[in-house]
Amino acid sequence: MGIFSFLKKKGDTADSKAEAAPRPEKKSEPVARTPRGGTEAERERQREIARATAAKIDEIELEMATAIFEDDAWGGGRRAPAVATPAGTSTLLDVNTEQLLGPEDLPDSAVDASSAPVVEEVAILYANGETLAAEHALRASLGDIGRSERLPWWMLFDLFQIAGREQDFESIAIDYASHFETSPPPYQPLAAPVAGRPRAGVIPTASLLGMLDDSVGPTLARVVAPASGSQLARLEFSGIIGATPEGCQLLLDALQRLRRAGRELVLVGADHLVTMLRPMLTIGERDASQAPWLLLLEVLLLTNREKDFEETAMDYCVTFEVSPPSFEPPPHTALSLNTTGRFEGDRFLLQGVVEGDSASLLAAIEAHAGREPALPLVLDCSRLTRMDYVAANALSGRLRTLAEGGRKVELRELNHLVATLLHLLGASSVVDIYSHKY
Repeated sequence: MGIFSFLKKKGDTADSKAEAAPRPEKKSEPVARTPRGGTEAERERQREIARATAAKIDEIELEMATAIFEDDAWGGGRRAPAVATPAGTSTLLDVNTEQLLGPEDLPDSAVDASSAPVVEEVAILYANGETLAAEHALRASLGDIGRSERLPWWMLFDLFQIAGREQDFESIAIDYASHFETSPPPYQPLAAPVAGRPRAGVIPTASLLGMLDDSVGPTLARVVAPASGSQLARLEFSGIIGATPEGCQLLLDALQRLRRAGRELVLVGADHLVTMLRPMLTIGERDASQAPWLLLLEVLLLTNREKDFEETAMDYCVTFEVSPPSFEPPPHTALSLNTTGRFEGDRFLLQGVVEGDSASLLAAIEAHAGREPALPLVLDCSRLTRMDYVAANALSGRLRTLAEGGRKVELRELNHLVATLLHLLGASSVVDIYSHKY
């Protein structure tokens, strides 16, 4: 149980209140009651209401997050174009978002180097492996530029997550939430690299767009059995707008095969997929397909959400009168990301620490860029923890050459420590740099 258990989802709170609420005594005939009290029908009705409320809240929060936090590249002030809204639909935010939320609620832009020299100092200290000095400088800056800028806080969050310091992360997150009057960010430590596996390379990607139906088979096949034999796989769910039982079954089969093979997964938009699936589930509807239920359970298992898994498994058991699946943690917990960018083609994944002579890495990146010349070159930095000054300078120079030759280059899901270093080296003037969001 984390320190933020008091901030659990509203659905959980509503559910507990529904169970705890006293019921008026009735003079009618006695009915069979569950051992915990209350008729089974009444308890199921209350739980269904609570879940519907939670699903609606999740849907609203997802729409707001998509509207507010659309990818904002750290690339010379360039901003990603707005996503078109389908006809007949409405959005929660108007074009002028500041009128509704106020400038203080919008995502912060990158801190300019001249206005926050401590940020650049920290980036260099961290790149040189002086983690303790970087931490002290960041803590000292919170009472100064940290009063108005969020970047020092984000850099400190990244430092704690990379080091696996959950208690320190949660402590500073409380201060952050109080100071900026916002929800605290969740603690999501980076997955440790697996011994004997490549630290960098092409990651097969399946981007699921539109309806999740029986047409997704070929898209999933390229990650389930990649020609490269990669131990990594990336699946993007952010573009799904609906699902059918047949599509759920195909995705379920693919995820189970990947898990049983011990593959490492990066799931983009897992929360969005969960939100899409929940309205498809009705407790007690025995004639419905089990595929959406089992797909939801698989996603909750892969992302290590044991409490949600157990609650959903119990509802599944009640509905279909079968033994519920058991929670067996996968060999590798899937890295769950929530981004709105949608891209074709495979990404090149950077892992761990990149130091010193990186000639082989740069050659591999260039070879990958040559295989898909018509597509943007996207470097996935979701598992990159640190890059020293020499390696960052070499990477910046090579990417600059590609960009000046007309190639669109993007660095995605960077932690804020490495992103600041690349910005300092001038990479953001020619390539798009996207840090992960808090």
